[in-house]
Amino acid sequence: MSALSTTLIPITWVLPLFWLSFCLSRTDAAATARVPPRVDLRSVLTNQQWSTNTTISFTGSPEFYNVTERWTTFSAPTYSAAVSPGTEEDLVRIVKLATTHKIPFLATGGRHGYTTTLGRLHNGLAIDLSHFNSLNLNTTAQTLTVGPGVRVGDIFDPLYNAGFEIQTGSASCPSLIGVTLGGGVGRYQGVYGLITDALVSVRIVTASGDIVHASKDFNSDLFWAIRGAGANFGIIISATYGLHPLIDDGDVFTVEYIIPKERSSEYFRTIESMSPLPAELASIMLINSNATTNKTQVQSQWTYKGREDKARAALAPILSLDLEVTRMAIDPWNRLIDNAFGGIMDSICRANITRDLYSWNMKNYSASTYDASFAKMDAYFAKYPGGRNSVLQFEFFPNQAMAAIPSDETAFPWRDSTGYINFNMLFDDRDSVTQSASIALGLELRDDLVATSGYPELTVFVNYAHGDEKLEQIYGRDKLARLADLKKIWDPNRIFSYNNGLPTQYP
Repeated sequence: MSALSTTLIPITWVLPLFWLSFCLSRTDAAATARVPPRVDLRSVLTNQQWSTNTTISFTGSPEFYNVTERWTTFSAPTYSAAVSPGTEEDLVRIVKLATTHKIPFLATGGRHGYTTTLGRLHNGLAIDLSHFNSLNLNTTAQTLTVGPGVRVGDIFDPLYNAGFEIQTGSASCPSLIGVTLGGGVGRYQGVYGLITDALVSVRIVTASGDIVHASKDFNSDLFWAIRGAGANFGIIISATYGLHPLIDDGDVFTVEYIIPKERSSEYFRTIESMSPLPAELASIMLINSNATTNKTQVQSQWTYKGREDKARAALAPILSLDLEVTRMAIDPWNRLIDNAFGGIMDSICRANITRDLYSWNMKNYSASTYDASFAKMDAYFAKYPGGRNSVLQFEFFPNQAMAAIPSDETAFPWRDSTGYINFNMLFDDRDSVTQSASIALGLELRDDLVATSGYPELTVFVNYAHGDEKLEQIYGRDKLARLADLKKIWDPNRIFSYNNGLPTQYP
């Protein structure tokens, strides 16, 4: 054996809202997969010639923990071994070894995803993509090329300093590619569309172990599928995006509020009256418990992409409420996310916490439903103090640029959405009473808010999916037949099927 390191480089990044996950499964995606009993995974991995920077670790070692620690411990996959390939050739070899020996695996850019379908993998192989962290900015072509080890926050300063910007999600810690594969919603989708709409091309390791290029002009069907259902088709090892020159020097007007219970109804009615929002205006609203007073409150952030005078005009209904302002500032584009809510990103991105989430899309804003949701959150916090770190989050994101792109151009199905809601449940996993109450409330809130969402049934952005939804509710009924056909072509044995996996036939 050539040089083989058993000490892994510590990973200092984690993946969000939204991540790469891929796996090998011998049966239907709903089944639990384990390493076949006759396979000696240690021997399979160690009896190979690896590059010097490919690292391997096994259960029980600190190195193993570093590369398998997850953002949430709820419904987590388990592993017997982990490998961090240092070269594309080693990554291809790993995929072929896993296929040959029928070893189930997940290849991840940071383990920030939370769909419960991932928990069906037991004692498998973790493929850590942290070594693929290249970032190349071409100012002439106005493109950015990154590997799956590059998180969203890594791109802010390089792009801003070079005079560019790109649509991003709401958190800095996810892998940029991981967010992209599900579509990539965010504050700028009204101006620039989805993150996946900026995608120019990818290089991907397919189920056969080949590295192929996909773009609108080459393997165009695969490129269509990747933009909205990408975790089902392979491991993206590089992705190239088109960029936008900074507008108004990249300035974003930001105002944040804390709204007490007695003014929450008035605030909700104002939000409803402002729909549809201008393309440049977006908001994130949290219904949570104040850690000091233990009172239920609303925290809200509004951002306007552009000059302050235009921002104040667009925000006039909110500004006229004369609410308690906790922050009002002009943020440079590269600081917008990290400055939100007093630097909340440190808490949002913290790993190894029990989190369970239910999420759904909306087209309509409904003040009366928000009132009812506030009341239910208030009662929940009062009765279950172990759940007071939980948050009901609303993302009010306009969709003008997103909706302007024809629906059939990508696999992403929900271009008419104007918002996303999730109930982020945080509780001690030893507190079964709070856990049960949280899940019951999550399902109840989902039913309530879907009823006034503007959709006839539950719909959910795949990166936000809980894992109990129907395929039609994640991928869209009109997309599934084509996605299934492409799944049969590119992954007939469904080896990439743990992240809300697709079938090879539909219906």
